[in-house]
Amino acid sequence: MSAETSVPHPRVSGVEGQPMDASDAALYATLLKEAPGGLAFFDRDLRCRRANDALAALLGVPVRELHKRRPSEVLTGALAFAFETALRKVIAENRPVSDLDLVVPAGEPPAPSDPTGVATAVEERILACTWLPARDGDGEHQGVVLTALDVTERRRAEEVIRRKEQRYRSLVEASAQVVWVAAPGGGVIDDAPEWRAITGQTPDDYAVGGWLSVVHPEDRPRIESLWNGCVDENQVFETNYRIRTKSGTYRHFDVRAVPIWQGDAVIEWVGANTDVTGQREAEEMRGRLTEQLSAAALRTARLQQATSMLAEALTVSQVVQVITEVGRSAIGADYSAVALLDDDKLRLSIVAPSQPGAEGETGPASRDDIKVSDQTVMSVAVRESRPFLAEHPDSLRLQLGHGERDLFAQHTEERAWVGLPLLAAGAPIGALRFSFTRPREITEEERVFLEALAGQCALAVERALLFEREHRTAEELQRSLLPSDLPQLPNMVLAARYNPATRHVQVGGDWYDVFRLADNRLAVAVGDVMGKGVLAAAGMGRVRNALRALALNDARPAAVLAGLDRLFSATEDEEQFTTVAYVVIDPETGHGEFSNAGHPPPLLISPDTPARVSTLEPGTPLGWPSQRQQTSFSIETGNTVVFYSDGLVENRRRGVDAGLDELVAVAADAPPEVVGDPERLVDFLVDRMLAGYEQVDDVTVLALHVPPEPA
Repeated sequence: MSAETSVPHPRVSGVEGQPMDASDAALYATLLKEAPGGLAFFDRDLRCRRANDALAALLGVPVRELHKRRPSEVLTGALAFAFETALRKVIAENRPVSDLDLVVPAGEPPAPSDPTGVATAVEERILACTWLPARDGDGEHQGVVLTALDVTERRRAEEVIRRKEQRYRSLVEASAQVVWVAAPGGGVIDDAPEWRAITGQTPDDYAVGGWLSVVHPEDRPRIESLWNGCVDENQVFETNYRIRTKSGTYRHFDVRAVPIWQGDAVIEWVGANTDVTGQREAEEMRGRLTEQLSAAALRTARLQQATSMLAEALTVSQVVQVITEVGRSAIGADYSAVALLDDDKLRLSIVAPSQPGAEGETGPASRDDIKVSDQTVMSVAVRESRPFLAEHPDSLRLQLGHGERDLFAQHTEERAWVGLPLLAAGAPIGALRFSFTRPREITEEERVFLEALAGQCALAVERALLFEREHRTAEELQRSLLPSDLPQLPNMVLAARYNPATRHVQVGGDWYDVFRLADNRLAVAVGDVMGKGVLAAAGMGRVRNALRALALNDARPAAVLAGLDRLFSATEDEEQFTTVAYVVIDPETGHGEFSNAGHPPPLLISPDTPARVSTLEPGTPLGWPSQRQQTSFSIETGNTVVFYSDGLVENRRRGVDAGLDELVAVAADAPPEVVGDPERLVDFLVDRMLAGYEQVDDVTVLALHVPPEPA
């Protein structure tokens, strides 16, 4: 605001015509011109009577545009709404408001009525505002005084600090490390429940002896000396040792502890222990393998082949198939079986033992499970965590009696046996069994190979169990977020299908939703969140819930998608790719509005005209810069509209364009009785579109059908 319009001259009128002497005018002019923050006065009609240049610059508008105007006449959107809400609150309650920040969007445009002034584009700013009721000398409420300070950088710095603290907290909680704290002199100051859960120490035990009391006796003198030296010299303590667990066994741990300084003094020590038992065992196994496989190039190649194949085996049954095939071909075994420990660790359950015959043929075992206490090849291997070898029947009888022959009675021609424990982080999770129809001596070289194979099998099985658990979690999460049933309407019939992908049994981010609005119109959405597993399912849940919340506030499709864009910009990763097709329709008339954020076009089916896909511009995916548009949408009597995900039309052998053409052709082939029944129609489309192709992505189909008028 120029001096002519914003700074009063000496002896001019103040608020409501009250005179202002020269010193007051000078002070007033100085405040308006030199104050580092924004200043303004608004009357009871919310019109700006005075404002300084600083406030205009913060708001990104020409200063003269503020004069005698309300915020809604100059500013736009949420900023104008928040501005006027605060003014009205101060006027209504006659008390200050100081806990409200205003967010000025990036690139706030100049007001359209400004004939000459051009506002400079600004980045998004955060203003800490204080709104004060202004009173005249008689105490009458005259308006509102606003002071605004730019706190953008401070808020951003606070957000950076908050996120760093959150990341650190999440990292500690999610990692496998055990964190502990010690006094400056090395003694115990805080309890460590996570540590005691491993060692079985009581709080009193830990308070007296600390972590040193459970260090292996062979390691303790070295560790205690090193620890005391580091404490005396205030140096980083970094080493490894064995720890006695609550079960009485010892596990290897790496430890790193650092002094925490305050000024020139150490106030405490913070240490983190990591269980590296599995790593140590793997390193020892690799060492033995390196020493002994110099003369076994063929088996090394086969082991590498097994590793490569296991990398692609995601389920337990796939892992078992790879292991049995590789092991039998490498050592010439005639039979094989894999068993996994149940949760109670008392029984071994046979997973998929191979049977002789065609390559890859498998069949059921003679019984479902084996007691760990039984006298069998696999039970002994699990109980003793070592390979079991019986080179001929006499050796088997000597070691086991008749238990093994009774268990696998259908394999009466077996003459030699090998049992191998499957160990994960030193603990057994199952066993691997090979047998031969002739006496067979297992050489040391073969034994090393089989142990390595069992190690690879254990790692792959453990990974597969985790994968299957995540898949179940993701699928349960995804299905729980999909509607349990669709609305039953007199003038419209709905049907939906969701088929998770079969390849790699991964769960994706496909979803659909149908719900009634307050005005009895129907909101229908179909979307797809890029990715697989729990993250994709969780992302799908966020989008679905946000869409519902936005729709209940303002159901217009363009407004809902614009709101989702803002959500994505604020919360989601830049590389996240999500599409949504959203329609609001009156089920009584079949008319409504439609908007599309990068989703495949809907399929239109009519008994009187050829099937076709919509030619409307699909728009950009969520979070990409776009002016969201909406178009009229209607379903005529007897017609059907089908929404679907890209998994229906796209796969590794079929591009999107070819898939859309094929979808139209399939819909054209649908018999009239199928077209008139949405339940049969969605099944018909899914079955025909997936026939002959491997389903590599989730498939979601939602059909809306308006039945013809009764004859």
